[in-house]
Amino acid sequence: MVIDVNPLSATSWLADLGAAGVFLVLFAETGLLIGFFLPGDSLLFTAGLFCTTSATAVVHLSLPVVLIAAVAGALSGAQAGFVLGRRGGRPLLARVRNPHLHRGVERAEELLGRYGYAKAIVLARFIPVVRTVLNPMAGILAVPAPTFTLWQVLGGLLWSIGVTLAGYLLGASVPGIDQYLLPIIAVIVVVSLIPLFLELWRSRRRDAGATGESDTGRR
Repeated sequence: MVIDVNPLSATSWLADLGAAGVFLVLFAETGLLIGFFLPGDSLLFTAGLFCTTSATAVVHLSLPVVLIAAVAGALSGAQAGFVLGRRGGRPLLARVRNPHLHRGVERAEELLGRYGYAKAIVLARFIPVVRTVLNPMAGILAVPAPTFTLWQVLGGLLWSIGVTLAGYLLGASVPGIDQYLLPIIAVIVVVSLIPLFLELWRSRRRDAGATGESDTGRR
């Protein structure tokens, strides 16, 4: 069997690798900085949908197996990212030149500073890019390992199980929902990016306000 996965397509990961694709994507997205572009939210939701298709469908998955793969990938990936951050330090982040990733680093630091460890670690799970960089950032900032582990497990369970079950429940309640898979995935992607865009907008407003106050003070 030839595996030719489109890394940006949730359907491609699931069609070629099944539940193993869920594990690999979630581990890479939450544990490795190079995985920030992977489709975590849409993959989980789509996997949940595919658990409701008939056994003869092109893609049919087992809900228990998907949930196990999702939880294992989300939790082990976050813990791996934390260890990498603690051992690699800021030079690890400096090696990555992607501007989106560095904006995620700034947002992760802001979350940790504003909300504290517990709330920030849980919230980050639901924000694309931020969930990739917050784990190594927590290691770099020397967040206590027991504290990080406790809250990343809680956040990881809420995110991986919650989004998967949302897809499953929608698929179980709407017959033939897989026919509308592409527009549904598009909506999920847009919705998952809303928190990131809101924070970018707020950050620009704060920067503009600070610039205005600075200019006023010089007059």
